[in-house]
Amino acid sequence: GKFSKSRGVGVFGDMAKDTGIPADIWRFYLLYLRPEGQDSAFSWSDLMLKNNSELLNNLGNFINRAGMFVCKFFGGTVPNMVLTADDKRLLARVTVELHHYHQLLEKVRWVA
Repeated sequence: GKFSKSRGVGVFGDMAKDTGIPADIWRFYLLYLRPEGQDSAFSWSDLMLKNNSELLNNLGNFINRAGMFVCKFFGGTVPNMVLTADDKRLLARVTVELHHYHQLLEKVRWVA
């Protein structure tokens, strides 16, 4: 049925925390499921399916491919990088954006 805090139907922040499921998995799932103009339906089986198929399988596949690439082309060792001025500017900008993103996540954590 529809979530209703007064009737105790649904999973709410305090209940999600008590499941022991890491916050990043909840964040992934909620962003994956986010409504685009209509209500979303939550189910435990769908959370498990998305976590296993989308997050773990895809992430695991990416990590495996990256490792195979490093082994095949670089003898199993990631070579040292020489960063250009453009690389350094990009890294500085990404660092600023990530810092801002983390600040916003922390605000949400304390507001919720």
